[in-house]
Amino acid sequence: MEEGKIVTSTSESSEQPSEQPSAVSSEGAAAAGAPSVAEAALAAAAQDTYGADEIQHLKGVEGIRTRPAMYIGDTGSPGLHHLVYEVVDNSIDEAVNGYASEIEVQINIDESVSIVDNGRGIPVDTVKGDGRSALEVVLTEIHAGGKFNRESGYRVGTGGLHGVGITAVNALSSWLRAEIRRQGSTWVMDFEKGRATSSLRQLGRADSTGTRLSFLPDATIFSETKYSFDTLTRRMRELAFLTPGIRITIRDERSGQSETFHFEDGLVEFVRYLNRTQTPVTADVFRTVGEQDGVVVEAAMQYNDGYTENVLTFANNIFNPDGGTHLSGFRTALTRTMNNYAKAGNLFKEVTPVGEDFREGLTAIVSVRVPDPKFTSQNKVKLTNAEVEGAVQIVIGNAFTRYLEENPSIAKKLVAKAIMAAEAREAARKSRDMVRRKGALTTGGLPEKLRDCRSRDLESTELYLVEGDSAGGSADTGRDSSIQAILPLRGKILNVEKAQLVKVLDNNEISNLFRAVGLSPSAGDEEMDISKRRYGKIILMTDADVDGSHIRTLLLTFLFRHMRPLVQNGHVYIAQPPLFRVTQKKQIRYVQTAPQMMAELISLGMTGTRLSVRADGTVFEGENLQKMVNLAERMEQPLELLERRGVDIRYLLRFTGSEKSRLPRYRVLYADTERWFMERDEAESFVRGLQPVDSAASETAVADAVAATAAAAGGSSVAPIRTTTAQLVDLHEVRTLNECFAQLKDYGFFIPDFTPAEVRNAEPVYPFLLQREDDRVLMQSLRELLEELRRLGKKGLSVTRFKGLGEMNSEELWDTSMDPEKRTLLQVRMEDAAAADEIFRVLMGDAVEPRREFIEKHALDVKELDI
Repeated sequence: MEEGKIVTSTSESSEQPSEQPSAVSSEGAAAAGAPSVAEAALAAAAQDTYGADEIQHLKGVEGIRTRPAMYIGDTGSPGLHHLVYEVVDNSIDEAVNGYASEIEVQINIDESVSIVDNGRGIPVDTVKGDGRSALEVVLTEIHAGGKFNRESGYRVGTGGLHGVGITAVNALSSWLRAEIRRQGSTWVMDFEKGRATSSLRQLGRADSTGTRLSFLPDATIFSETKYSFDTLTRRMRELAFLTPGIRITIRDERSGQSETFHFEDGLVEFVRYLNRTQTPVTADVFRTVGEQDGVVVEAAMQYNDGYTENVLTFANNIFNPDGGTHLSGFRTALTRTMNNYAKAGNLFKEVTPVGEDFREGLTAIVSVRVPDPKFTSQNKVKLTNAEVEGAVQIVIGNAFTRYLEENPSIAKKLVAKAIMAAEAREAARKSRDMVRRKGALTTGGLPEKLRDCRSRDLESTELYLVEGDSAGGSADTGRDSSIQAILPLRGKILNVEKAQLVKVLDNNEISNLFRAVGLSPSAGDEEMDISKRRYGKIILMTDADVDGSHIRTLLLTFLFRHMRPLVQNGHVYIAQPPLFRVTQKKQIRYVQTAPQMMAELISLGMTGTRLSVRADGTVFEGENLQKMVNLAERMEQPLELLERRGVDIRYLLRFTGSEKSRLPRYRVLYADTERWFMERDEAESFVRGLQPVDSAASETAVADAVAATAAAAGGSSVAPIRTTTAQLVDLHEVRTLNECFAQLKDYGFFIPDFTPAEVRNAEPVYPFLLQREDDRVLMQSLRELLEELRRLGKKGLSVTRFKGLGEMNSEELWDTSMDPEKRTLLQVRMEDAAAADEIFRVLMGDAVEPRREFIEKHALDVKELDI
C-alpha cells in the first residue's frame, strides 16, 4: 500500500492501557477517614509555592520547538510533510496574486528539501523600528508577514495567512538556508533551529526574482524524517489543479523520480483525473465559478457508475479533510436542486431519494477563497466560516439549476441514477436488518468456522483473520484460547470496491466477517458504533507472498469501505510473521525483517574479528571497530547515490587538492566547463563571472570535454550534460560523507582509503586485513568492510526465508506471531482518507489503465519479488 494513505506503524501489542482509578465521592472519602475536599484544598494552599518564578514566557521559536504539534499537527509523518506544504503555500500565494508562474520542490539526498519559486522574493530591506531585515523577521517571528495588509501585500491569500507556518518550518529544522533573488542581487542567510547563524549577505548579481528555501527537519523533534515522494507529489498535483497555469515540478534526488504538473483547465481536469478509475455517467464535467458576499466559489463535478461518493473540499487552496461549511453548503445545494427538478418533472414514482442517494457515484471538487478564513487548527483540517455555507449554496444551487434545465437528458439520467441508488439502499437495508438479526443471536449466530475465545473483555480480546484452513488450524492449536479468536478465510473475499452494497451484504464471507466482529453494517451517514464490537483488536494474518498480499488488500478494502471507524480508531492490526528462521548449532531463532537480518550478520561478523592496516600494523577491534562500522553504515547509501549520478569518489579526489578528508560538494556545469567547489560562495562567485556562450558552437566542445574528463578519470565521470547556461548543483549526499570523513580522520583514515589503490604491475593492492581465527580476508578498500563482515557473519548459519504461514507449526506460529510478549504487530492508521480512497480505487477498481500506470511507476521500488 502506498505510503501516506492507509499506513502502518509498529506496535507491541503486549502493552495494555493502564487501569484508571475509579472516582471516589467526597462523602465516601470522609467516611473512610480521608480528608475532605475542602480540607485537602486548605492543606494544599498552605504548602503552595506557586509564584512568578514558576511562570515561563517562551518567545518565538522557543514556543514552537516546545509545542510543535500546536503548529503542524503532530511530529510524525503528517507533520513532517506539513513543513513542505507551509513553504509551498507561500509560493502559491505569489502565483495566485500574479507574481509567480513556476515552483520547484526537490527532496535532497540527505532528506533536506529545497523549494524554489520565481515570485518577487521575500523582502530583504530593514524593517522600520526593528533594525533587522524583513527576511530575518519573517523567518524568526510568528505573526510576521505580508498577508495582513491586503493593500500592500496580498490581494488574495491561500494557505499561509497567519504568519506562523514559515517560522514554524525554520524553528523545527536543524538548519535552513534562505536564498533570495531580489533588487538585482542574490541574498543569502543561514539559520539553525529557528535562529540566525549568519548575517544577511549579498552575493552578487541576479537577473531574476524569487525565493529558494532549503531546510533539514530536526531529527530531535520528528519521530520520522524520511519524506515520501508519493505523498508530496499528490499535494503538488492538487495545487497545480487548484491553481490553473502554475507549473510545479517535484524531484527526488534519492531515486531520480520527477514529475511536472501544469493544468490550464483546473478543476475540470482534477475531476477527470479522480474519475480515471471509473466509467463516467456523462461525458462532460459540470463546472461553475461565482462570488457571493466576498466569497469566491468554484466547483466541478461528474457522476460515475460507481457506488461511493468522492467530494474533496479546499479553502484558499488548502485541503480540508474534515470538510466544513463549504461541504455542508455543497451537499445542501445538490440535494435541494435535484429534488426540486425531479419533483417539478414528477420523476419520483415509488421511491424518493435522500441526500446520500443523490451523491452515489459523485466525484466533485469544491474550492472557496475566503478573505479571512477560520479553521479548527493551524493545519486547517476543517473550515468554520459560517458565511461560506450560504455563499456555496447560492452559487452552486443557481448554476446547477440552470445546468439541469439546459440539459434535460443529462438531468433525467442523473435523477434515474439517484432513484436506482435509493432502491439499492432499500434492498441493502433489508439485507442489513437480516445481518443484524443474525448478529443478535447467541453463539448459534456466529460463523461456523469461528474459533471463539472465552474472555469477553474488550481491552484484551483479539480476532485473527487468517488465510486458509491450514494456517487457521495451526493458529487455533497454538493460540491463547482465553483471549484470542481465530476466523479462517476461505480463499479471497469479495472485492467490495466493485460491488454494490446489497451484493456485499448478501456475500457469505462478508456476512461472516460482520457477524464475527459483532458489528452491523451502517446505513448512509449513520455512524458505526464500534463500542459494540466483540474484540478489542482485529488482526490480519496472511502469507508473505503475492496471494497473501492480495488477500490482505481485499480485507483492508472491506474494512476501509464498510468498517472505517475501526481503522480510524486504530483497532486494526497486521500480524508480522518473521521473514527468516536462523539455525545455528541446532539453536533456532527468528528475524523479523531483511534490514534486521543484515544488521545481525554484521554483528555476528564482528565477533572476534580484527581490522588491520597492513602498512603500519594498526589494529581496530571491539569498540573501535564498532565505531568504524557505524560510520561505514552511515556512508553506504550516500556513496551508492553518488555513484548513481555517475560520480565516484576517486573522480572527486581530482578536485580536492591536498585536502584528503573532504570532498567538493558544489558542481558547476557551463558549456564545456565543469568545476567543483568546496564552498557555495566560491561556486556562486565562479558562476557570476561566466559569460554567455553560443549554444551551437559549444555543443561539440561539451561532448569532447566530457569524454576527455571521463578518460582522465579512468572511465568514471559525470553524466554528459550540455548546457549554455550555468548550472550549479548541490550534492547533498556529499554533506553526509564529509561529516563521516571528518570523524574517520581521527582514526587515521582518509578518502583514498575508500577507493581501491592504483594497480601496480597488474597486481591489485590489499591495504586492509580482516582476521577472525582461521579466516583471513584481504580488502582493497574500506568500501568492502560491511560486505565482508556480512559474509563472515553468515558462516555456520542456516538461513530460511518464510513465504507462508503454512511453513510454521503451531508452536512456531505462537512464538513468532501470536505471543503478546514476543510478537510484532503493525497498527493500521488512516492519515489521509482522501488519498486512501484514491489508492483503493486505483488498485481495486474496474479501470485497468490507472492500475497499469501505478505498477509501472512503482515496479523498481520492489525489494523482494516472489515469483
